[in-house]
Amino acid sequence: MFENLSDRLTKTLKNISGRGRLTEDNIKDTLREVRMALLEADVALPVIREFIAKVKERAVGQEVSKSLTPGQVFVKIVRTELEAAMGEVNEALDLKATPPAVVLMAGLQGAGKTTSVAKLSKFLKDREKKKVLVVSADVYRPAAIKQLETLASEVGVDFFPSDIKQKPVDIANAAIEHAKKNFFDVLIVDTAGRLHVDEDMMGEIQALHAAITPVETLFTVDAMTGQDAANTAKAFNDALPLTGVVLTKTDGDARGGAALSIRHITGKPIKFIGVGEKTDALEPFHPDRIASRILGMGDVLSLIEEVEQKVDKKKAEKMAKKIKSGKGFDLEDFREQLVQMKNMGGMMGLMDKLPGMGNMSEQIKGQMDDKLTVRMEAIINSMTPAERARPEVIKGSRKRRIAAGSGTQIQDVNKLLKQFTQMQKMMKKMSGKGGMQKMMRGMKGMMPPGGMGGMGGGGGMFGR
Repeated sequence: MFENLSDRLTKTLKNISGRGRLTEDNIKDTLREVRMALLEADVALPVIREFIAKVKERAVGQEVSKSLTPGQVFVKIVRTELEAAMGEVNEALDLKATPPAVVLMAGLQGAGKTTSVAKLSKFLKDREKKKVLVVSADVYRPAAIKQLETLASEVGVDFFPSDIKQKPVDIANAAIEHAKKNFFDVLIVDTAGRLHVDEDMMGEIQALHAAITPVETLFTVDAMTGQDAANTAKAFNDALPLTGVVLTKTDGDARGGAALSIRHITGKPIKFIGVGEKTDALEPFHPDRIASRILGMGDVLSLIEEVEQKVDKKKAEKMAKKIKSGKGFDLEDFREQLVQMKNMGGMMGLMDKLPGMGNMSEQIKGQMDDKLTVRMEAIINSMTPAERARPEVIKGSRKRRIAAGSGTQIQDVNKLLKQFTQMQKMMKKMSGKGGMQKMMRGMKGMMPPGGMGGMGGGGGMFGR
């Protein structure tokens, strides 16, 4: 998300010149470029006008400290206004009501509403330690009820059965009674997706809202629809008192116009963003962290949270003990590292959250293609347990079998084994005295000429 906007803004903001103070002259061209970048990102026009006006108002006449450049001062102003446009701070769900706290999910068809119900229930169960019940009040699509039941089972939360012959209000009331009797903390009610904002469907959801008085009414909207997402959310908000927005499919949206427009157009905060297809791919929306990412400053806090949530601590400790004891690092351990990286959004997902990495050259980005880690894992999966434990036994005929089983070439298997050998040497250095310093020196040896070239790209591993 935001790749295009981030690239444009970071290139533009490097070009501010001048000394002493920011003037209208030395920011005029930059503001024009910022405006163009926001238009290309499909940000709503009223949002752009207000954003540019506020940046200009704060910037003109701003004294520049001796320790900073005009560009750095201007970036700070842009960052503050980006945060303000998106809501400044994360607004968490208000679940303080007498249990069960009822959350009503609304949205257009195809926006990922039912999947978001499952993701949210998993988030509340795992991170907030809540006992969650989900129910579908979508009486128009039998498949929606079945889909939610399947997803609930997958994420490990309770599902309350419903039927298309029932009325949505009756379904929701029955679920509330069940939740009270069985001491559930939260009930999430999935509703019928609307093809567009029409009176009949809006009347139905208004009646449902009035009957169950939810503590949170969340509108699910597809990020890839750009500023239309904000306009649709506003139409819903005019008919229904929304408390927040869940912005889905942000991993497929390189522009980011929806995220920058929704707060201004609707007056409602984005509370969560969907960042992938998996059921754990839901993140609280932090405007300050997103603003940092847009400006190529990374998002270390989100990265730390992700590591805490997704890295298997027991496996990590077991591997650390194994390496320290001198038993060595084998291909099964290497495969575990690849799986952990994949669970955290892949190499590019990690790099985007590290300061300065968001603006890597296209050449380096190409060399860090996440498809490479998938292929590396496929090669290791094609090996027997004995081969993973003792890679030195992998010779000609075994290499041919592994390449055929993983759909790769023999030279790809050779490159993987070479890279693994380098990593193994590095791990050995870590296990001895002064391990960290030795490892850092070893890493220099691992890097081929031209940076990451040995990992892929045009002439590197799995070259295309």
